[in-house]
Amino acid sequence: MTHIYDKPEDFKEQVLDGFARAYSRYVERVPHAAGFVRRGGPRAGKVSVVVGGGSGHFPSYSGTLGPGFVDGAVLGDVFASPSAEQVYRVGRAASGGAGVVLAYGNYAGDRLNFGAAQERLQAEGIDCRNVYVTDDIASAVPSEADKRRGIAGTFLVYKVGGAAADQGLDVDGVERVMRKANANTFSYGVAFAGCTMPGKHEPLFVVPPGQMEFGLGIHGEPGISSESWLPAATLAERLVHAVLAERPADADGRAAVIVNGLGATKYEELFVLNGWVDRLLREAGVVSVLPEVGELVTSLDMAGCSLSILWLDDELEALWSAPADTAAFRRGETSALPTFEQHRTDSAETEHHEAIRSATPASRAAAVTARACIGAMADVVLENEDRLGEIDAVAGDGDHGTGMARGVRAARETADATDGGVGSVLRAAGDAFADKAGGTSGMLWGLALGSMGDSLGDSEAVTPERALVAVRAGADAIKRVGKAELGDKTMLDALFPFVDSLGGQLDQGVSLAEAWATAAAVAVEAAEATAALKARVGRARPLAERSIGTPDPGAVSMGLIVTRVGDVLATASCADRG
Repeated sequence: MTHIYDKPEDFKEQVLDGFARAYSRYVERVPHAAGFVRRGGPRAGKVSVVVGGGSGHFPSYSGTLGPGFVDGAVLGDVFASPSAEQVYRVGRAASGGAGVVLAYGNYAGDRLNFGAAQERLQAEGIDCRNVYVTDDIASAVPSEADKRRGIAGTFLVYKVGGAAADQGLDVDGVERVMRKANANTFSYGVAFAGCTMPGKHEPLFVVPPGQMEFGLGIHGEPGISSESWLPAATLAERLVHAVLAERPADADGRAAVIVNGLGATKYEELFVLNGWVDRLLREAGVVSVLPEVGELVTSLDMAGCSLSILWLDDELEALWSAPADTAAFRRGETSALPTFEQHRTDSAETEHHEAIRSATPASRAAAVTARACIGAMADVVLENEDRLGEIDAVAGDGDHGTGMARGVRAARETADATDGGVGSVLRAAGDAFADKAGGTSGMLWGLALGSMGDSLGDSEAVTPERALVAVRAGADAIKRVGKAELGDKTMLDALFPFVDSLGGQLDQGVSLAEAWATAAAVAVEAAEATAALKARVGRARPLAERSIGTPDPGAVSMGLIVTRVGDVLATASCADRG
């Protein structure tokens, strides 16, 4: 378990602070962001590679900043995507004018948040590209490779991209070689024991004694199949044969090979495994080019390991072999790298603060109710934080409760501190929720609250009809951006039955408070019904069969929230008249 921490909610920030203090010769913090750029700031005329994802994977992300590797890193909370705002700030701070490539593992929350950040950077005139890594062969069949997760193979793709950028390739060239590296990278892992989140006393999943699980994820997800303990030679055969089965037809035999430890498997054990892995690869005609054995992409204290192979050609071999000097990885002499002019942007980032919009008395009155609703939302999530995490851990990474808790705390604090009308309060709360929660749920809840705020505005009274329009706007935004459908086992399976019921009740002339209470009961029932569904999107998809029998955590939290908000509306003075 994680033994060294103060408050679990402060864990990530303390990790960043401690790392920055130890490795200031390599990195510096980006103001008002959970991330770093290389010491000295961006390099003028050089493409910048910015990597990121959830904390808990060191040395991945922050440990790879430096000459020959990446230029920026942004970190979310443990196993949770950084928010779009955080990615945007680090991407902007890393930009040297030649373009930025954002790189990350293929997870729903990361794709949403990095994609949103890309749009913002492009809107400011920064040529920004996105590359997500899909190396985990256990998470989808070859014909659906785009659905595969990114695990330890991310390290290989980031190294190639960082070297390409430092050698002066333009943004098209850096994006091209990273995509080529990703297409030729394949990984397979095995877990011996689950990891434990800071502040928790039970692991996210348990591997029975004498068992091991193949097909693990790096966010605390269990494997996709369990087997009895295997000796090192047999374990190596399983890993090597699985990865070699997807060897590209045009591969000439050269490969970058990583035997990666997940955090609690010791180096001596990895060396034992590597001995057998190397023998098997040689027998298969594979030439290992500068192989690496060690902890390169971890998962807190998970016991386990993985094998990653990047099939090389002349271009990729040169980039993999190129010099690098970072806090966690050193190779060759970096003085041979081309020099780029260092320049600094204003270190005291200028924050854009909009003036408080003029709000009518009616909208300000509705804002009072909105703050109470957000407070109630926070209360019910915090009361059920552990339960939501336990549900999520069955087929996911177990962080839904902690992520939602971070989001609702921030939303409540921001809503209480925001003056103005109901639209301003909801927009501010949504921004805070997305920024602090991270992950898919944080992004989607932030989007929903913001869309509701945009719909309601700060001038008109909130009638039941306008409340319905706002709720529908939030639901439609989640569906549009999340790209999920009803039946995919997501929060939508509770949200849309709620919206439909609310609309039907209001059409019959029922008061908003009564209609909301009825619709909330429908949402709770729909959430429980998701237990019969098989996950088709998100982190639970690779463990779809295991998800059957357990309701979707996002749907459950949706039911809890709309029920508690209904309690507020039942006593609010605007419940019937707006």
